[in-house]
Amino acid sequence: MAANDYRGYLRNHTAMENGEARLHSAHGTHRPLIFGTLAVMGLLQLASSVTVLLHLTGYLHEVNLSSAEPVKETHSEHMMADALRDEKKRDKHRKKDQIPKAHLPVKAPIDFSSTDPNIITTVYWDETRGTRNKVQYRDGRLLIQEQGWYYVYAKTCFRYARDHATKKQDVSNVQLIQYIYHEIHTQPKFKPALLSKSGGTLQWGNQSYNMYCAQQGRSAFLNKHDGIFVNVSNSWLLDPEPEGTYFGAFKMSN
Repeated sequence: MAANDYRGYLRNHTAMENGEARLHSAHGTHRPLIFGTLAVMGLLQLASSVTVLLHLTGYLHEVNLSSAEPVKETHSEHMMADALRDEKKRDKHRKKDQIPKAHLPVKAPIDFSSTDPNIITTVYWDETRGTRNKVQYRDGRLLIQEQGWYYVYAKTCFRYARDHATKKQDVSNVQLIQYIYHEIHTQPKFKPALLSKSGGTLQWGNQSYNMYCAQQGRSAFLNKHDGIFVNVSNSWLLDPEPEGTYFGAFKMSN
């Protein structure tokens, strides 16, 4: 009986040793696998962290770009608008400088000897005190260099100072008329077309100083080389001041 128990003990002890050996052998076999799994998990976690970090960095960069683009775009729009506005101003000034135009004051001193009210006289103008652009001047005429529709205007002032008059002429019933003529270059010069006239018959009394002004303007189509000029009656009464007597024209359209 005792021998059987002893053999059982030995058998159980041997089995336990063999089991522990197998357990240790199993642990030795799976240890590299465990380390490998942990290493892979660590790498995956590192890669995941790097991916998240790169994603966040890219997102923040995109946000910064998206927030900066409107500012840059708005700034560019303002710069473009300013440039276009400046260019329009320059174009406007250039076009204004290129418009055919002329404005000439009366040429002084005026030496019209005749006091005959029936004589019509062509008025001469002072180039040195006037302005011209693409319009020539010769013999009291503005000569058109570019055809188109023009606004033609003239103002003539007449005055008479009784105390200082060198010619004791009766002006109690004087006719003061202003004419604007269109001289068409394809027609004889002695047959100009009358564009307009203005004036009246003045009954100046015994006042020491008398003055009257005739002013008119109208549009007319003028061809290249056409001329326009002003005639007046009683030219000896013309006011020599440039603010009172002048003549001009400017192009409005083609």
